[in-house]
Amino acid sequence: MSRDHRPSYLEIRDLRVVFDKFVAVDGVDLRVEQGDLRFLIGPNGAGKTTTIDAVTALAPAQGSINHNGHELVGRKTHKIVRYGVGRTFQTASVFEDLTVLQNLDIAAGLRRRPRDMVRTRQEVSPRILEVMETTGLSRHQETKAGVLSHGQKQWLEIGMLMVQDATVLLLDEPVAGMSQGERDATGELLTKLAADHVVVVVEHDMEFLRKYAQSVTVMAAGKVIAEGTVAQVQADSTVQEIYLGTAGTKSLEEAKVEAELLGLDPEAVAVSGSTQSKEN
Repeated sequence: MSRDHRPSYLEIRDLRVVFDKFVAVDGVDLRVEQGDLRFLIGPNGAGKTTTIDAVTALAPAQGSINHNGHELVGRKTHKIVRYGVGRTFQTASVFEDLTVLQNLDIAAGLRRRPRDMVRTRQEVSPRILEVMETTGLSRHQETKAGVLSHGQKQWLEIGMLMVQDATVLLLDEPVAGMSQGERDATGELLTKLAADHVVVVVEHDMEFLRKYAQSVTVMAAGKVIAEGTVAQVQADSTVQEIYLGTAGTKSLEEAKVEAELLGLDPEAVAVSGSTQSKEN
């Protein structure tokens, strides 16, 4: 929730990211509001991760990125964090030699005044207790992060953003490598967080997307090509062409599996691949 009690939002307009002469993101428009669990999908090289890198100043951005009235383009990463924008990576960035509680306390310290940080805290803050409960880590507060499961490390990293009062959560493939139980728990956590955060999930796992996404943005070649509910995206002819007409960029078997997970007809891939072979 923004300071004026309006729903938080992240609005991207005409975003371009250029590395040397290569245009990685080309004129992307995207608006995500609090309450919407948005998934960002597309083939490898579509510009998904680069887009969230640009939001957090990890990639050079042109255009406009606005969060609750704050323009982020041109800001330093630490300033963007202060505006309430946080992100996770495919490999969780936690202090493995420290406990869950210590990790959260350090993250929370980024919001404390310098004189408060040097004081010895005799008790755990209510906010950290709340975050541990939300992320399912209450029973592990004295566990070193290095021995947590892969899923628990991801939840801890999300928790570290929460104690910093992040209102935007940008998550890069959060369920990669998780067990089925951890994937379901993560989906439930993200659904809960989306109620009062702006949540954008970059994801390749189409089964996970179909189960938990409230809306989907599809990217290809640095552009947004479709947006809507899962059903609307599945029915979009351009999306079908990208996911079904891909025999030239991946094996036929890989394309069929990807299409099936998205909810498209995998047999159409075989037809498309056969047609392309004849045309070539």
